[in-house]
Amino acid sequence: MLIITRKKGQSVMIGDDIEITVSKLDDGSVKLGIQAPRDVTILRKELYEEIKNENKEAMKVNLEYLKNIKK
Repeated sequence: MLIITRKKGQSVMIGDDIEITVSKLDDGSVKLGIQAPRDVTILRKELYEEIKNENKEAMKVNLEYLKNIKK
């Protein structure tokens, strides 16, 4: 993990086409602006994990359904 310090208005580049800018600093929170190509999906980690878990559960249901069809 890379840890860097940035001030309000400063940015970090990821590759050539993703820029993350510190937009606002408040008590214990930071607002970030993210500029990226439209084909790049950007999600908060907790939402990403929720989708990942839901997809995992859906696969289990599909596998059980397919196993029952074979019988």
